[in-house]
Amino acid sequence: MTPPVKFLLVDDLDENLIALAALLKRDGLVLLTARSADEALELLLEHEVALAFLDVQMPEVDGFELAEFMRGSERTRHIPIIFVTAGSADKQRRFRGYEAGAVDFIQKPIEADILRSKANVFFELHRQRQLVAAQRDELKAASQALQEVDRRKDEFLAVLGHELRNPLAALSSGLQLLQRRSADESVTIRESMELQIFHLSRLIEDLLDTARISEGKISLQKERIELQTILRSAIQGCRNNLESAGHRFTTDIPAEPVWLEADHTRLAQVVANLLNNAGKYTPKGGEISLRARATADYVEIEVADNGVGIPADMQSRIFQIFVQVPDHRQHAAGGLGVGLALVHQLLALHGGTITVASGGAGKGSVFTARIPRGTADRALA
Repeated sequence: MTPPVKFLLVDDLDENLIALAALLKRDGLVLLTARSADEALELLLEHEVALAFLDVQMPEVDGFELAEFMRGSERTRHIPIIFVTAGSADKQRRFRGYEAGAVDFIQKPIEADILRSKANVFFELHRQRQLVAAQRDELKAASQALQEVDRRKDEFLAVLGHELRNPLAALSSGLQLLQRRSADESVTIRESMELQIFHLSRLIEDLLDTARISEGKISLQKERIELQTILRSAIQGCRNNLESAGHRFTTDIPAEPVWLEADHTRLAQVVANLLNNAGKYTPKGGEISLRARATADYVEIEVADNGVGIPADMQSRIFQIFVQVPDHRQHAAGGLGVGLALVHQLLALHGGTITVASGGAGKGSVFTARIPRGTADRALA
């Protein structure tokens, strides 16, 4: 919605101001009234006006002098002025008025239709300027957004090249070593190669899932399932990563069955991504916890760590695609900045949300996922 258009009415007689306001009153128009030049100038310092009606014959400072004051200020010099006069509009007076910046004269007694017609021209001109300014701001915002997307795309391509190059180099070296090593040594090499292949597969699957969601090609296969089953699947898939980094992993999960309506695979993927993310950004030997709570309507899953933390200015952006905290890349064992974006998207498909809390650098993070349990499942539970 565009803001209202403001007109300034200046006359030393209250009855004239009331009459002018009554003639011009309409929706979307704010009429500012002043009984002297000083009052008018105070209003002009506070408000942006589209047009000023100035009475010519005012005591102390007349309309012409007020117009000259307005032309002398950068803020008010471009405001159109219409003089309202009860006196004769001879050539000399008109010349002085136009020299002071007038766009027109209106004689008293005022003809209502003429007054409204002239005012409407400036009303519409100002409204068009407002629309142009709003469109300019929108274009500027869109341009800045495109520049940001382009910057993040370049960063992503650089990170992707790095993430693909390392495992491919390791696989290439592994193949060469297999040709020269004994059978016992080959087992270790193959295990290392399998880990690199798994890493590549995870990168590609995350990218494909993100693309599928953006294109609306992922449909959830919801079913009535226990929360504990989902959490066990996620933990099983992450346990090796957590243990290999020497993290202390604790859980606080309700002992009684908690039922909800969800896609088992996708929700387990959400929890696994959060646990893997915590493992990446927590120095070796850190602490990671998984906690679950249930209400009548929602399930909350909380993953906390005592890792590197997230700066305050990044916490609102961390769930955007390809966004990574620059200082964190040295702590992460690979990644493209799509894991948390994928978590956000998968939870949104479930009607859920994800939030993050962190005290800042070095103070760890707490991610909280909130998922509706589903009406049918509450009835069955």
